[in-house]
Amino acid sequence: MNDSRKEKGVELLEKLSQAHGAPGQENEVRRIFRKELGETVRTDRAGNIFFEKKGSSDRPRIFIPAHMDEVGLAVQAITDEGHIRFVALGGWWAHTLLAKRVRIRTAEGVEIPGVIGAKPPHFLSAAEREKVMNIEEMFIDVGARDGEEVRAFGISLGDAIVPESSFTRMRNPDLLLSKAFDDRAGLSAVIQAAQETDKTPHPNTIIFSGTVQEEVGTRGARAAVFSAAPDLAIVVEGAPADDLPGIGKQDRQAAIGCGPQIRLMDQSAILNREFIRFVTQTAQKNSIPYQLAVRRQGGTDAAPIHLHASGVPTVVIAVPSRYVHTHNTILDISDYLNTVALVLKLIETLDEETAQRIGGFAD
Repeated sequence: MNDSRKEKGVELLEKLSQAHGAPGQENEVRRIFRKELGETVRTDRAGNIFFEKKGSSDRPRIFIPAHMDEVGLAVQAITDEGHIRFVALGGWWAHTLLAKRVRIRTAEGVEIPGVIGAKPPHFLSAAEREKVMNIEEMFIDVGARDGEEVRAFGISLGDAIVPESSFTRMRNPDLLLSKAFDDRAGLSAVIQAAQETDKTPHPNTIIFSGTVQEEVGTRGARAAVFSAAPDLAIVVEGAPADDLPGIGKQDRQAAIGCGPQIRLMDQSAILNREFIRFVTQTAQKNSIPYQLAVRRQGGTDAAPIHLHASGVPTVVIAVPSRYVHTHNTILDISDYLNTVALVLKLIETLDEETAQRIGGFAD
């Protein structure tokens, strides 16, 4: 394992995962992307960010996006008693929210700590203990005496809220624990691959990108693909790991430590099979482990990208991450590094002839 690539990866993962980046409020993440890749980056009017790198020819144009946002919340109301009602930004299961710490970002950029209120078990009826509490019944306590004090803190309607969760290297230091590895793991891999393309001669124009608002319906990617105008797309994600109690070994398609997941299909997209074949062959030739997946649920930025214009052959390569869409996610650094390695090999080996074959459907 390349130690310098590994340490750079851990550094990037910490910086990006700790950033505040709820859907529609990806400013801090965008600043990191710009700082890492330089002032030649550009943005579009949706807030997506791009770093373009030309090889020995203009085509094919290969779009490599990862989304910048994380599942979050937003201030919906401030009560007279000083509590905050909120709405979900992305797919939460309500039971993972109760009694958890959060960070509220004000319009001035100040972060206010809070906790999602929950009745102590002493006050719960038998019926309440048996049901999942609705998000509409929850509130955030920021330690204010009343609504006026909440507003004096600078908190206002629409302010973005993200989990409070520290970055931790576990007892096995190759396992990392933090919030938002969906999709800061993918975004970190995109940035690191972009930084290493100078060492990788290739014939392509590569458009590395961070997209906005994926968690609320792949909204940023709809605009980003117009800006990129790609011939091919490689979406880099943080996929939910399934090596968990209650899931049989034969059903596991994203176990941590077993390589990146290459997704064949999910609810939102059936991916280009010829492109997937090229990706798996490239992984095999370079001894990069991988896992194939057919997902019953979920979706990615591949959904709008693969349908853009007359169609864009697309693949999804994902870093398996346990407990996504919660306050704490776990990944194995080896999966992350193998994702970076696979993306770099694809950049190196894709060319115009291959792109035409992948998109040609010459049955």
